[in-house]
Amino acid sequence: MELPPGFFYTLGLVPYFTIPSVLVFYSFRLLQAYQPVAALIPTWAIVIVAIIARPVFFYVGWYYKVWQDRRTAAANGAVLAPHIKESAFEIIPELISSNSTGYPGGMIYRWSRIHGYTYQLSLITSSTVVTMEPDHIKAILATQFDSFDKGSTFISQMTSLLGTGVFNADGEMWKFHRAMTRPFFTRERISDFDIYDRNCDLSIKAAKQRLKEGYTVDFQDLVSRFTLDSASEFLFGNNVGSLLAGIPYPPSASKRADEYHTHPSTIFTKAFSAGQLKSVERIGLGKDWPLAELWKDHVKPFRKVIDDFTEPLMKAALEKRERDMREKEKNPELDDEEDVTLLTHLVRHTQDQKIIKDELVNLMVAGRDTTMCLLTFSMYMLTQHPDIEKRLRQEIFDKVGPNGRPTYDQMREMRYLRAFLNDSLLFVCIRFRGSAALSTCVRSYLHIHTSFIKLTTVDDTLLGRTSNKDVLLPTKRAGQPPLFVPAGTSILDMQRRTDLWGPDALIFDPDRFLDERLHKYLTPNPFIFTPFNAGPRICLGQQFAYHEATFYLVRLLQNFKHFTLDYATNSPPPADWAQGEGLKKTEKVYLLAHLTMYIKDGLWVNMEELNAN
Repeated sequence: MELPPGFFYTLGLVPYFTIPSVLVFYSFRLLQAYQPVAALIPTWAIVIVAIIARPVFFYVGWYYKVWQDRRTAAANGAVLAPHIKESAFEIIPELISSNSTGYPGGMIYRWSRIHGYTYQLSLITSSTVVTMEPDHIKAILATQFDSFDKGSTFISQMTSLLGTGVFNADGEMWKFHRAMTRPFFTRERISDFDIYDRNCDLSIKAAKQRLKEGYTVDFQDLVSRFTLDSASEFLFGNNVGSLLAGIPYPPSASKRADEYHTHPSTIFTKAFSAGQLKSVERIGLGKDWPLAELWKDHVKPFRKVIDDFTEPLMKAALEKRERDMREKEKNPELDDEEDVTLLTHLVRHTQDQKIIKDELVNLMVAGRDTTMCLLTFSMYMLTQHPDIEKRLRQEIFDKVGPNGRPTYDQMREMRYLRAFLNDSLLFVCIRFRGSAALSTCVRSYLHIHTSFIKLTTVDDTLLGRTSNKDVLLPTKRAGQPPLFVPAGTSILDMQRRTDLWGPDALIFDPDRFLDERLHKYLTPNPFIFTPFNAGPRICLGQQFAYHEATFYLVRLLQNFKHFTLDYATNSPPPADWAQGEGLKKTEKVYLLAHLTMYIKDGLWVNMEELNAN
């Protein structure tokens, strides 16, 4: 029987707490034996001193480290990030409450207005630096990439779900996964478009059927099924078939989709989502997360459901590889078959079943949730901007036609559609980056998947990084000394600065990627906004995700018009959000995050079927 994570963690705490107390106790007893004065110390006093030995050692060590960091920073002509005034005992309760009701990023913005674009917060046993300086972000992502890891705490939190996959690895294991997987993503395949086409048609038919019944559609659920089916077909060559299970009815509807609950894919999709939610709960608990799982691993049962789906497919692929190798030995002139799925590609590079399974699960999380997040927020923007809907449809009709299937070349020509996706990414990034920061400030945090400067797949979902050595982060601002980041410090970054983006930074406007603002704000500072990340961890599947999202939006706008929110069904944001600033003030949906950003209880929309003629 496999022991729960809390068992080993608790076992490791025993020497941590007992050794200082034992040393102090027996040191005093030795003094009592050989020093007459020490013999006057009562035993009860020795016991008290022994009990408080660990806390005393902890605080002495903490303050010594602070003093040492200040000296090291000064010796290098650098500065430490200023500490916020709130103590850990004030920050932690606010972090916990913000996960369920707080506005994503609200605390981070509030502190930035007080302490500037770079500051530090301490959470009892750890320190986290928040920076909004492009030069710092560039260093973390690219120029000083090797000085930052995801860190052992984050990796331990995600191991039950992600294993040793590319999004949960550092060092040589991460390089191995990248080298093994990258070649498969460098080719443009017509078969990818066939996958989009099949699953897109199913989702559009499901939406039309529900609308004909007089009900609104949960668009978030719809595209999560589309992206999951597309990802599973792309990765495994075997479609999960979640779209065949049907889509949900609004809670107010008397009718229910019974086939949804009984369909085999439902078990898989529920486990897939629950595993992510349980994993993220660990992040909020910091490095002491195993204490919440003393009796069992809360994530493993969900990963087992996923493995039950992937293992037969993986074994079949390995067996096929063996057969192909035997045929090749008999007839060396046979040409190698092209890898149709990522699974067939992976088995050519390794036969380690755990590595293959972990990699597939990692990429499936990215393949479903990142594009689902982007498409959901794209729909939200369409409901808020009818003029943009008309402009997008006009470009689609001009380039593709009212019924055509988009090609690679046509996608490249639809510049406004790409700008629309970029600005939707930007707004998704703002929200997720904030909520991810709130839920994981205790430690470096997971991507799984977006930041204020990028949206990625899990590979760098969070630009939450932990320094693996003392680092100096440079800045080009005149008279500004470099920032000293001690080893073991978590780094979070987020930004929506008007001095970098322009005075209209908080306004949704795709044209910022097409007009003079592109060259005034974005091109001179490429690390302000780099969709799907930048640097060595650049998203492997960025083109797949862009193509998938573009394809879906083209087909959506060819089939529907007049997108509006179903206010009676959507969960409204908390009332106090209306008292906020910028985006918070105008928010019409309730935003939350697990490994990616999502809308609480779905995005229920109404839309009219479009007669393209």
